[in-house]
Amino acid sequence: MRKTSKNLREIIANGGMARVMAAHDPLSAMLVEEAGFDGIWASGFEISAAMGLADISLVSMTEHLTNMRNMAARTSLPIVADIDTGYGNAINVLYTVEQFEAAGAAAVVIEDKMFPKVTSLIDGGRQDLLPIAEFQGKIEAALSVRKDPEFLIIARTEALIAGRGEREALERARAYQAAGADMILIHSKQKTPDEIESFIKAWDGKAKIVIVPTAYPQMTEARARSLEKIGILIYGNHAVRAAVTGMQKVFAQIITDGGIQNVNADIVPVSEIFRLQKMDEVKQNEKRFLR
Repeated sequence: MRKTSKNLREIIANGGMARVMAAHDPLSAMLVEEAGFDGIWASGFEISAAMGLADISLVSMTEHLTNMRNMAARTSLPIVADIDTGYGNAINVLYTVEQFEAAGAAAVVIEDKMFPKVTSLIDGGRQDLLPIAEFQGKIEAALSVRKDPEFLIIARTEALIAGRGEREALERARAYQAAGADMILIHSKQKTPDEIESFIKAWDGKAKIVIVPTAYPQMTEARARSLEKIGILIYGNHAVRAAVTGMQKVFAQIITDGGIQNVNADIVPVSEIFRLQKMDEVKQNEKRFLR
């Protein structure tokens, strides 16, 4: 596993809660690092959206892997790779996990939906779950190919998303921990944190919990820490939403103004892009090496 500037296992083991922000390409990953987050969420939703596609298993494993590898090349933060269902059954998971670890991920999140999946937060979406035993096999497959013991296998249950209730969510979480999962990601699309807080308070396992409070923004970091069982908090899609917000606003103003004369003052100068591209380093290398 690639050496990173932060170690997720250490943060969690020391009683901390890692703050992880979504990214969809190397540039957004670099901005996540500059902002001061503890890790990068290589988000399947964001990568799909950046390609103009629905998050319904249309982006291939190879496409996601290449994007994540490029993020790893441009940042030093640990990357939590969102590998959806593992791109197939347990046999597919063997190859997928092996490749993502080799590409520089610090963790993978595998969810217990059937392949192909449908994005979790869409109203009325199909949310079919695998039998518990079958998903345990996927977790065991992932563990069997892990090379570095620091690499995290995070099992994500969509029981609450699928409307199965807390009892089944807890049953699945316990079974996934028994299969060897390092952490449990519990997801909800309720508009308040009540459902998630109830699950966390009822959770009697040793594995730390991962949450993604996209639908329930009242779950602040302070509130999450007070529950004392959360090891990672993921901001799941805010990079691509921020990018879309900014582009829509700027593009509309250019159309309205008939030019860039007004909007130019509201966006970063080209020099900021040069900084992110490390053009100073390029110029130094040109002086040093070009003959």
